[in-house]
Amino acid sequence: MVSEIKNIISRSADKYGWVMEPDAKDILQLAGIDVPAYRWAKTKEQALDFAAEQGYPLAMKVVSPQVLHKSDVGGVIVGIDNNESLLAGFEKMSRFEGFAGVVVEEVITGLELIVGAKIDYQFGPVVMLGLGGVSVEIYQDTVIRMAPVDSRDVESMVKKLKAHRLLEGFRGTKPINMAALTNLMVTFSGLVVDLANHIESIDLNPVFCNEERSVAADARILPAQGMKVQADFSISGKK
Repeated sequence: MVSEIKNIISRSADKYGWVMEPDAKDILQLAGIDVPAYRWAKTKEQALDFAAEQGYPLAMKVVSPQVLHKSDVGGVIVGIDNNESLLAGFEKMSRFEGFAGVVVEEVITGLELIVGAKIDYQFGPVVMLGLGGVSVEIYQDTVIRMAPVDSRDVESMVKKLKAHRLLEGFRGTKPINMAALTNLMVTFSGLVVDLANHIESIDLNPVFCNEERSVAADARILPAQGMKVQADFSISGKK
């Protein structure tokens, strides 16, 4: 499993300099991290086939080596609920430079968190947990630990978030499934340790957490560039 993941990262580094979303999701799946049901659709027919299998609503994201921050340039469409909207979205995405298809995936809802990792030149791999989505830029509510982490570390990280009450259920909202989040964090930190010599950083943003699942809806993986990288987490909600 680890060798297959390293091969994906190596190929991506050679071709693009970073790991595009479909390959990043393949890596997460291989590692045992929950992701939405998805399809890398390179044609309209493939997108329609996935919609027929999965059902609506769906989300769509452009796949292009020229587009790293998809949401900044209109490369993300959510709430697609019929074939006409799906085809219109595909047509829009096809105009992006370097277009290599789209990711079509199931829609997941829940509290948005960010899970990230960088390789510190002194301490090695470190992981981050925080309030995610666009909120990460506003509130900058994050906690950092050295990797790997265990279940007690995850519990401590959650408690240190200023927004921890949102995870535990607040004013009528249901608490998230802490076992699912803990499993994601522990698995993710183990993956980061295994890949410490091959990556610069990994960001999972957003991670949708609800009463059933913790799902990495998007991932950005930057391969190692042959230089020492300090772990100064840039607080960014860009996807």
